[in-house]
Amino acid sequence: MIEVYTDGASRGNPGPSGVGIFIKHGKIQIEESHYIGEYTNHEAEFIALIKALEYCKEHFPEEIISCRSDAKVVVDATDKSYVKNKNFQVYLDRITNLTSTFPYFFIKWIPEKQNKRADQLARKAIIDID
Repeated sequence: MIEVYTDGASRGNPGPSGVGIFIKHGKIQIEESHYIGEYTNHEAEFIALIKALEYCKEHFPEEIISCRSDAKVVVDATDKSYVKNKNFQVYLDRITNLTSTFPYFFIKWIPEKQNKRADQLARKAIIDID
């Protein structure tokens, strides 16, 4: 099973945004930090999950994926396959498409304090553009 932690960060809302992805696969740890452009914080959170799933699809296509995020809007939308804000529908559609490619996919909300590494990576993506 692959453990995936994701976080998005924006400086402004919208503003320069980044995503952080922290993956644990046994003793292997993978860290990804990407500047993604100008987005709202919620959009950055959705994009973080999408980027993580794209990475997993490329590197771990046959694995069980267990995601964790401190973004309740993303976790709830993914769990319920529903978004109140129709601006997020395009992101949910992409997430649904990606998750369907794995044998099993789980997502769980976690408190921010349990998502520190992904948060650091997301913030690093914004700092690195200065």
